[in-house]
Amino acid sequence: MSRDLIEAGLTWRYTPARIAALMAEPETMVLVAVDHSVQGYAVMQFGDEHAHLTLLCVQAGLQRRGVGWRLMTWLLESAQVAGMQSIQLELRADNTAALAFYERLGFAQTQLLPGYYEGRFGALRMLRQMGVTPQD
Repeated sequence: MSRDLIEAGLTWRYTPARIAALMAEPETMVLVAVDHSVQGYAVMQFGDEHAHLTLLCVQAGLQRRGVGWRLMTWLLESAQVAGMQSIQLELRADNTAALAFYERLGFAQTQLLPGYYEGRFGALRMLRQMGVTPQD
């Protein structure tokens, strides 16, 4: 799913082995939405005060149906309980749908990173301070 939806046009980095390694890290949370098959998943890495959303992926046919929102709501609540001050993420700069999604969740753009993905695609870095409430 990551290769087709997130890493399209890039070298495949989030292989099953890499996901398994992330899952083995005690500071990493991996959520999977399942209903007869995998609908989506999210990976967040927790530090002492800050978290990083590594991956969020929802099957193309299920996007904009609440799967990603529910995964992110769970992660935001977990980050709040864990005492995180902020969550950071990066997304492709041309992914306007994801940008709007994260903005609705209270994330703000902090930096444009030209060539972030293999020197070929730019990225936007976004940050959510944990005191911000998502919009419905």
